Amino acid sequence: MFNREPRQPRIDTLIGRSTRLQGDLVFSGGLHLDGRIVGNVTAEPGTSSSLSVSETAAIEGAVDVPIVVLHGSVTGDICARDRLVLGASARVQGNVCYGVIEMTLGAEITGKLAQVPEGTGQASPAEGSAQAPAG
Repeated sequence: MFNREPRQPRIDTLIGRSTRLQGDLVFSGGLHLDGRIVGNVTAEPGTSSSLSVSETAAIEGAVDVPIVVLHGSVTGDICARDRLVLGASARVQGNVCYGVIEMTLGAEITGKLAQVPEGTGQASPAEGSAQAPAG
């Protein structure tokens, strides 16, 4: 009767497992990452873009995308103004700002968490850090 499964985001761009991108990336639409990016990942301003990061993927740089689904690792700050979904294998070393967060048992964040106040594009991270126990 009620379908609680989240709708799969549309994928416009795929970066494969054997690909390593060095430099900043700006995109719009849906981006799925299986490879590695050394640089910042940013969505075009004013778009409802989404980023999906698989278990095999890694980003070394800041992420500023409205919707982020993370199963891999990010070494850098993440700002997901709309929604952030962290799978069990997600690893974040950096501060995180979010509109709504969903975190599966086993996901790890080493940094500060801050909710983006509604109607603004900015957050100020709270003191301390959070980590969900692996298990």
